[in-house]
Amino acid sequence: MPTAGQSGRVPARSKRADAVRNQQTLLAAAAEVFVTSGVDAPIREIAAKAGVGLGTIYRHFPTRADLVVAVYRHQVEACAEAGPSLLARADSPLAALRQWIDLFVDFLVTKHGLANTLQSDSSGFTALHTYFVGRLEPVCAQLLDAAVDAGEIRPGTQPYELMRGIGNLCIGHDGDPRYDPRRLIDLLVQGLQRPQSS
Repeated sequence: MPTAGQSGRVPARSKRADAVRNQQTLLAAAAEVFVTSGVDAPIREIAAKAGVGLGTIYRHFPTRADLVVAVYRHQVEACAEAGPSLLARADSPLAALRQWIDLFVDFLVTKHGLANTLQSDSSGFTALHTYFVGRLEPVCAQLLDAAVDAGEIRPGTQPYELMRGIGNLCIGHDGDPRYDPRRLIDLLVQGLQRPQSS
């Protein structure tokens, strides 16, 4: 752990690491709030969840769009990094795939408000969508391949196709409290499984 020198100053590297860690905490808190309250949630709710002041949020993210895009990228990275980690520690590749899909759904719930937030910047939204697909499709492919190799699911499901299907099932979640996309997504995953031989 870095110590203060004779001047009493902490080395810059430590400050940068703290700033990055604080920003990651803030983004994780914002993502949680967006999932439960939507991207139009009050900034003070995010600040309270993160344990920071409003000024800290506005210093890092001057506009709501800046915050939403940063949360979007943060969630894409978290979802991408979770795939291999889940595969390494889950009971089976199918269990890892199910856990990853659950994270993916949390991400999609946040993503649906993104288009409205970036209405004035369609090129920015397109670039983010390209980044999202490019980053997550290989992770989904790895999980599907592992589950196929383990004999847990049928071969032939394309990762983009599965991600798109899950995304389509998540549409409408905001507007109808009676609709639970996770139940239908569970049915979709059950449909991928190989029938158990008796």
